[in-house]
Amino acid sequence: MSRVANNPITIPNGVEVKKNGMMMLVKGVNGEMMHQLHNSVDLEIKDNQIKVTWDQSDRQAKAQAGTARAIVNNMITGVSHGFEKKLTLIGVGYRAQVKGKKLNLTLGFSHPIDYEIPEGVTIETPSQTEIIVKGKDKQQVGAVSAKIRSYRPPEPYKGKGVRYADEYVVRKEAKKK
Repeated sequence: MSRVANNPITIPNGVEVKKNGMMMLVKGVNGEMMHQLHNSVDLEIKDNQIKVTWDQSDRQAKAQAGTARAIVNNMITGVSHGFEKKLTLIGVGYRAQVKGKKLNLTLGFSHPIDYEIPEGVTIETPSQTEIIVKGKDKQQVGAVSAKIRSYRPPEPYKGKGVRYADEYVVRKEAKKK
């Protein structure tokens, strides 16, 4: 039995869930999201709860059931509350600033980096060394955060670079003479 897929999803107030064939449509205060379900998985919607059903004898269907449950749960969370990732810039002269639809990063290179903010994601910079990525799609928020971090990942000797706010960087000792 799949422990993930067996958990029912509670639909909060203000969120509307529709199923049309294998397409899921979720509407909420942050907008709407669509997802194509796998053909071996089915969803039952009743009494403000969603239950995932699948063919119990098929191993592939069991894996898809847990995935479908997680995706639908993330869609419901995304349209009701949204997702957020915080990044921190550590290093002398490292700065971030939002200008219109671009994120301007100064990360110690000979040139500044202009990152085009994709549709569906908002980026805020409360201070010059903090970046907050927000959006309704968990996958997209994570991908944008990872892309920004990839410009200057934290290095293990001084710990300089772009890191997640809750990330721990294992520090190495410098070479001895």
